[in-house]
Amino acid sequence: MGAAEKVATHEKDERIPPRARLLAAAAELFYRQGIRAVGVEAIAEAAGTNKMTLYRHFPSKDELVAEYLRRLAEKAKADCLALETKYPGQPRAQLAAWLRAVADHVGDVKERGCALVNAAVELPESDHPARRVIEEYKRAQRAWLIHVCEAAGLAEPDMLADELFLLIEGARVTAQSLGRDGLDARLMRMGEAMIAAHES
Repeated sequence: MGAAEKVATHEKDERIPPRARLLAAAAELFYRQGIRAVGVEAIAEAAGTNKMTLYRHFPSKDELVAEYLRRLAEKAKADCLALETKYPGQPRAQLAAWLRAVADHVGDVKERGCALVNAAVELPESDHPARRVIEEYKRAQRAWLIHVCEAAGLAEPDMLADELFLLIEGARVTAQSLGRDGLDARLMRMGEAMIAAHES
């Protein structure tokens, strides 16, 4: 069974509004096959609808891509806020839990990296509506990291946030180019060493 068929089987429930079905189908197909490789016909078919319905909800494929990424960015931001709720007043615990979650994702053989990073590689055009979504999210992620590092009393929080950010982006690329074997454990060791190096 192909990816589109799987999505159709899962999402074709008529009780789910067409827009939601289209976004669910697009999310699965874009992530698994790549944004450029997936056409609007495949998305409409997987969502159990048609191109006319797709274009009623999204003026173009580019706008659909931007909304797909916007939703991912919102979920990622919510995940960070959830760490603050789970570990209130414990920024070191928040940072450790965030690093663990990223390492688990990087090491998961079912995953295909960070969807926003993948999209940034596929969509180099500066005027693509998705570029703004990606850039705003990555800036917000860096700002959150700086905030948590600063709250944890770690020295040079800006520098540490950059080090962690670059480590993670590099690990995501490594997972796709060289494989994931032991990558999550190495990421944890390196991230913890970076954090320890910034202890006052």
